[in-house]
Amino acid sequence: MYLTVKETAEYLQLSESKIEALIHHNKIRAIHDGKEFLINREQFDTHLEQVEKLHQMMQEYLNEPIPESMDVKDED
Repeated sequence: MYLTVKETAEYLQLSESKIEALIHHNKIRAIHDGKEFLINREQFDTHLEQVEKLHQMMQEYLNEPIPESMDVKDED
C-alpha cells in the first residue's frame, strides 16, 4: 500500500519535512509520480516490529527486581 508524504508522517508520527528530508537522503524509498512522492508502507513493518520488541525487552528489564547484594552482611 502506497502512502503520501502526509500519510507517512502521520503513520510514523513525524513531521512532513522530516519525511521529505529522509526521502532526499535516501533513508526512505519513494517514487515520484510527477506531482508527489509515494511511499510503500511495508518498508517500515520490520523497523516498527523491532522497535516494539526493544520496548518490550526494556520493560521486562525495568520490571525485574534488584537482586540482593552478596557483599551486604546483616551484622546487628
